[in-house]
Amino acid sequence: MAVPKQKSSKSRGRKRRTHQNVAMPTVVLCPECQEPKLPHTACPECGVYKGRQVLKEEIEEDE
Repeated sequence: MAVPKQKSSKSRGRKRRTHQNVAMPTVVLCPECQEPKLPHTACPECGVYKGRQVLKEEIEEDE
């Protein structure tokens, strides 16, 4: 079984993990309603994608 010959230092282990960070997702503003959304997706607020209505808007009725 493979066993390390010497203890690996903290700096060596941390150098190995430098690329494991989590990147923040890119967010753009919807040109119709100015709400934040992910690029290349339909806006979850207004349902518009590339100037076309692709998702049905749910109408909330207040009674």
